[in-house]
Amino acid sequence: MSQTSFVDMACPLPITTHPRVLMAHGGGGRLMNQLINAMFRAIFTEVQPHDGAVMAFPQDKLVMTTDSFVVRPLFFPGGDIGMMAVNGTINDLAMCGAKPLYLSVAFILEEGLEMATLWRVIQSMRQAADAADVKIVTGDTKVVERGHGDGIYINTTGIGVLQSEQSINPSQVQLSDVVLVSGDIGRHGMAVLMQREHLSFSSPIASDCAPLTRPVMALLEAGIAVHCLRDATRGGLAAVLNEVATVSGFQIDCSETAIPVDSTVQSLCELLGFDPLQIANEGRFACFVAAKDATPALEILRRFDPRAAQIGTVVDGRPGLVSLQTAIGGSRILDMPSGELLPRIC
Repeated sequence: MSQTSFVDMACPLPITTHPRVLMAHGGGGRLMNQLINAMFRAIFTEVQPHDGAVMAFPQDKLVMTTDSFVVRPLFFPGGDIGMMAVNGTINDLAMCGAKPLYLSVAFILEEGLEMATLWRVIQSMRQAADAADVKIVTGDTKVVERGHGDGIYINTTGIGVLQSEQSINPSQVQLSDVVLVSGDIGRHGMAVLMQREHLSFSSPIASDCAPLTRPVMALLEAGIAVHCLRDATRGGLAAVLNEVATVSGFQIDCSETAIPVDSTVQSLCELLGFDPLQIANEGRFACFVAAKDATPALEILRRFDPRAAQIGTVVDGRPGLVSLQTAIGGSRILDMPSGELLPRIC
């Protein structure tokens, strides 16, 4: 479906006889078929009318991932649960060095959800899939009683084709590798928090939710020695650095002043007592590359976001430790986040 024809479908709402989701919409009968055909298949035109999807693949290695999304509120500055459900799974594939091809989508809907809200969500998913050149080919829908859900939960499973012979994972990180980050951090978590708690600030904060396939593919196509890629979602950059340090068995030294943080995000974190390095992102990743490739890799990342930065180095110190050089010249240990800092953030 072209972008033009998709936009033309935005109005009117296909289902007007039942403005809210009923239990019968998940019961397997006429109302469920009406919901599937009038809304889901109208948007996800590649979905096959069967219990599964038959897909064509080149003779290459496949990568598969799955993720569930329970963000609250459903809509926030810079994104929504539908966009996140597509981009989140696409990004997990990209972190493995794979080009995403196909997605499955499963919805858990709460009785009473407004059809207009559901329509808005699935249109956003279609837009995100089209932007990433990914096909949504199969799915499922369930309905739970009022009060047993929170509007809508979404699960997406993605399949992609590996684009590099390099093994890209934390165990491949090597001594003297350079750590890059693809852009400023912390905006997604703060955008969701501000919307949820009805906070206002002098400058607006929009989520960084975005697909990451293009910058990753650009790195691989340029022959950059990429050893590890990790998107900094729950737990933020702090969680990523600690996970990689633990698995690789090395110490990671980073400079606090080198890590790009939007001034509004920084101010809000200071006001609320948060560390921006622990705040979730939905369109940012850390990249561990060989030292010889640090400069060209950073140049590539800055073609997609000028805020990309070199933030640290892998060193032969205490295994599993992340050390952060502070702005005043001292150092502190950057711990793995504990507990649930911001629940329902993705």
